[in-house]
Amino acid sequence: MWEVRVALGPDPVSGRARVRSVTVHGDRETAQAARERWAASAELLRSAGRARPGITLACLLREWLVADHGWRPSTVAGYRSLVGFLARDRIGSRRAIDVSPAVLAAAITAWRADGWTDPTVWARVRALRSALGWAHVERILDRHPLEGMRGPPQPGVRLHAPVEQVRAILDHAQQQVTAAVPASGAGLPGALRLHHAEQVLLLTRLAADSGARRGELAALQLGDLDGDVLTIARATSNEVVGPTKTGRIRRLTLGPTTAALWRHTVTQWRQRAGEDQRFGPWLFSRRADHTTRLSTSCLARWFAELCTETGHPDVTLHRLRHTVATTLVSRGDILQAQNRLGHRDAATTLRIYSHVLPLTDHAAAAAMEELYRP
Repeated sequence: MWEVRVALGPDPVSGRARVRSVTVHGDRETAQAARERWAASAELLRSAGRARPGITLACLLREWLVADHGWRPSTVAGYRSLVGFLARDRIGSRRAIDVSPAVLAAAITAWRADGWTDPTVWARVRALRSALGWAHVERILDRHPLEGMRGPPQPGVRLHAPVEQVRAILDHAQQQVTAAVPASGAGLPGALRLHHAEQVLLLTRLAADSGARRGELAALQLGDLDGDVLTIARATSNEVVGPTKTGRIRRLTLGPTTAALWRHTVTQWRQRAGEDQRFGPWLFSRRADHTTRLSTSCLARWFAELCTETGHPDVTLHRLRHTVATTLVSRGDILQAQNRLGHRDAATTLRIYSHVLPLTDHAAAAAMEELYRP
């Protein structure tokens, strides 16, 4: 009895080597004849397989991109950009099954040498891990080539805007409104200037009070405020209005000053538009009748211009969100911070903002001191 092993070449999908073992009964010559016969057949298989030695990473990434993942529009746009780069990069021509941790580490080193920043590099790594994991689940690959590789490091401490800077920005926004009031009666340019200044002030106050995301602020409507309670039910993603990032609707109480500013400002806008004119529904708009929504990018640009004029060009709308978070978490109000920020669970809030948690183990230290006191 003889065992004859025949190499059939790489699997056309996974790229792994295929070997078949055949048992032959008879003398040595019979076994050698069987080996030659099956080796010839295996060579035909290997020759056919050389034209497609396994799915390349570029092809796999394109398949992953067009699959149904239920992504938000902004996520699709981000992954499309990443896939475009990776497909053109040298790593894209490799077989997907050969993208080992060592290969990926070499690619990371090359990207950094070319001047790419760490956030960009780690975004590519996350996309690769996600695509290869999806291919493994879908049985496109028979194993995960990056299995066991450690993921990207956690981002650093979220940089909040100091309270003093936020106050200065709010004061400057109020000064812009005050300065624009006399010019509002000088025709259309003056009225547009006042309308712009009032929106920037309301935007800044809402961001500093609610901690809402930029896309949530851009999708606010006039009817979202009921008394002092703000309902955040929608957000923009790549300028498409849809559900919030977590898909949940949340309600939060605004400060009396912020709520009063909303009501007063909207009343002023309605009066200027006229009683018989259509008005709304969007809170932020370039038009005096607010029938069209202001784009998210324009909203961010308005705020950036305000911060630059105030002398704090590094402050962004998202940093105001971190200010709200660090203020609440530092006081131990974890659940309040979770609800205000719209996190799916409190673990997310704790993971991101644990660095500002107060030290509450003084009682334990005092007990241990008393225990070992001579």
